[in-house]
Amino acid sequence: MAGIRDTIVSVIVVVAGATRGTGRGMAVALGAAGATVYCAGRSTRERRSEMNRPETIEETAELVSSAGGTGIAVPADFLDPAQVAELAARVEREQGRLDVLVNDVWGGDHLWQWETPVWKQDQDDGLRLLRLAVDTHLVSARHLLPLLIRHEGGLVVEITDGTWEFNRTRYRGNVYYDLAKVSVNRLAFAWSHELRPYGGTAVAVTPGFLRSEAMLEGFGVTEENWREAKADGAWMVSETPAYAGRGVAALAQDPDRRRWSGSSVTSGELADAYGITDVDGSRPQVWRYLDEVGEKGGDGTWENYR
Repeated sequence: MAGIRDTIVSVIVVVAGATRGTGRGMAVALGAAGATVYCAGRSTRERRSEMNRPETIEETAELVSSAGGTGIAVPADFLDPAQVAELAARVEREQGRLDVLVNDVWGGDHLWQWETPVWKQDQDDGLRLLRLAVDTHLVSARHLLPLLIRHEGGLVVEITDGTWEFNRTRYRGNVYYDLAKVSVNRLAFAWSHELRPYGGTAVAVTPGFLRSEAMLEGFGVTEENWREAKADGAWMVSETPAYAGRGVAALAQDPDRRRWSGSSVTSGELADAYGITDVDGSRPQVWRYLDEVGEKGGDGTWENYR
């Protein structure tokens, strides 16, 4: 990656929501760059979260270490301020600093009801979704940012679905989901202002059509045969969790990263800026595909977008 160092040895990272998907991809990519990564989340080998998925933070920590970093699994429910305060205290006790915070907590897949007006939705589920998607990020910031601002140049990455510009003009199919994803973009903008006096950077990053563990399972395929899924063209422009992970690792290594502060970007935009690719050597651009082909009816094919 032109202009980017090969390693970020000694950088201390917390990934909130590191159990699977984008969080795992970012933890591993940062580990591959040499970082020490605290992999925090609810699903452990002893206990699953309400999502009832098999992936665990211990697995993520092992992947981080295998990639060349130091992975440390820490069970933490980010709706419990006491648990997050203890996480912050542990990082301070063991490392004395925090350089990068990735807020990827979500866990609301089982709660959304697509294309259903608010008066027909289960309100308890909707409000729970908002708590999981937004309150968790606020709790994380409250307890971890005081450690991050002790040294100039800290980085906060907020993970969402859809950039500010994309979500601004499109209803995301469910009012609770819509609010959640717009809110996370706004949090990055807010942190950019609050971190400015400390030389910090805050960026909202959205992956594209993600081939997460759950998505692959849902389509009945694996990463090895994902192209065999019966899906539309957008699936053919999908990406692995490593793609956004590599983008965030490049961002963390960029000495001029403050130019991004307050912005809302896609994994594809980071890939273009830093000259990185997904694991297959491609550079998926699904958000452009959805806009230019899916919505505007352009005559481009999916091959033109990866």
